[in-house]
Amino acid sequence: MPNQFYQKFDFARLDSSRPLPDDHRSPFQIDRDRVIFSYAFRRLQSKTQVFQTGEYDFYRTRLTHSIEVARIGRSICDYLRANDTALSDDFYIDPDLTEAVGLAHDLGHPPFGHIGERELNALMAPYGGFEGNAQTLRILTELLYERKKQPCGMNPTRAFLDGILKYKVLFKEHCADLPEGTTPEKHFLFDDQLEYLDFVLGGSKIPSELMSNAALNNFKSIECQIMDWADDTAYSLHDILDGIRAGFLTPEKIEIWREKNTSFSENAHGHLSELIQIYKKGNIEARFSNKIGAFIQACTLKQNENFMSPLTHRYGYSLEIDETIKEECQLYKKLAFDLIFESVEIKQFEFKRSHMLKELFNAIKEHYIQPSSRSLKILPAQVTQWIEHEGTDLGRARRICDYIAGLTDGQATHTYKRLFDPEFGSILDLL
Repeated sequence: MPNQFYQKFDFARLDSSRPLPDDHRSPFQIDRDRVIFSYAFRRLQSKTQVFQTGEYDFYRTRLTHSIEVARIGRSICDYLRANDTALSDDFYIDPDLTEAVGLAHDLGHPPFGHIGERELNALMAPYGGFEGNAQTLRILTELLYERKKQPCGMNPTRAFLDGILKYKVLFKEHCADLPEGTTPEKHFLFDDQLEYLDFVLGGSKIPSELMSNAALNNFKSIECQIMDWADDTAYSLHDILDGIRAGFLTPEKIEIWREKNTSFSENAHGHLSELIQIYKKGNIEARFSNKIGAFIQACTLKQNENFMSPLTHRYGYSLEIDETIKEECQLYKKLAFDLIFESVEIKQFEFKRSHMLKELFNAIKEHYIQPSSRSLKILPAQVTQWIEHEGTDLGRARRICDYIAGLTDGQATHTYKRLFDPEFGSILDLL
């Protein structure tokens, strides 16, 4: 039975002239498969989620996190189709599309987790900044497939590309709202990505009520909203599990933290007491796995009307989350932030990796953005060719950023050692 939720507008691809496979798959299944079989997706297995890759054998990487987000997103679609009266057997949110969005949502994240994103943004401030979600958009539209002359994108459908757009405000628009000389820390697109924003909106003019940065960034398709909640579900619950396994969270630490936070609600205190009890009983993994189901079943749909809803049902609905579950999610996120992300061990890791990325970027910048007769070719030949193909400092800086952001944790560390450690590597390694 054909799904009436999607129309020709949703299936349109960025480049309608490029041929598509003639097989049994739907357009959204093709999008999903192109992500799964890409090098950019495989690289996520060696990129930090919370803990440094290689440090433990049980923690989540960007790859396992993305798989979990995709699975939760798909389950939300199945739950809504079976339980929400707005949907039916021939009118439902496509689980393949939502799965594709979940799998792709972190493709643009650089090595070393959030510190890598913050450091690259600071280094790229004169050249339009860096943002993980904007880099995901760049990968899908321009970089996913490597070619000898220039890389190219996967030619995504409008619905899929829109699904990964957590933010729709351009870098320069954010800058306009900030004090002179400052740049945004996150939640923006690169300025040259306006054409992709125009594409997902079908060329529609953004109305005045959405012209504020906050309003426009909150304007998301239903698949993007589901991915966002699936992402919150995954890392709010799973960061707690990984933090316990790694020894960052113990009953004693949680109790001390609770005593310092006197403003918690009665529900929050109940969740913390439950966490301590199941920790002591040793069944933390099973109990938190059950919570995923509660987070999925907290979802309902609310019908919307806006400037995009006449064009696509993807903007005709918003995802509503039960307030008690939302509060529980925020509690776990705060617990993880305070006791894991703000820990001395993580801060030491961030300090070291931030320094490494800064040294890498500045060394490459010295030899490639404004090269002189003394400049050296210190990057792989293909990357050097892509950088030199750019005609402006801005373009060359963006290509350098693409290269560094695409490195895994191990590749970034290896490259840093090769450039700065006099006892690391040899000429034979290059042959």
